[in-house]
Amino acid sequence: MALWEQILMGMGGLLLFFFFWPGAKAALARSKEAENPDWKGALIPIGIVVLFVIVLISLARS
Repeated sequence: MALWEQILMGMGGLLLFFFFWPGAKAALARSKEAENPDWKGALIPIGIVVLFVIVLISLARS
């Protein structure tokens, strides 16, 4: 990849960061105010997806 393409992609990444920052900041503030966060309900499906991806990768390599 050419240098100008890398610079352009870096600038695009920074632009996206600044574009999404206000929403992410508000979401973090709301999550701190939550009384009973249910992390198990979120971590179990994420763990299942991670295991599924690992199985797919191992099947693709063999």
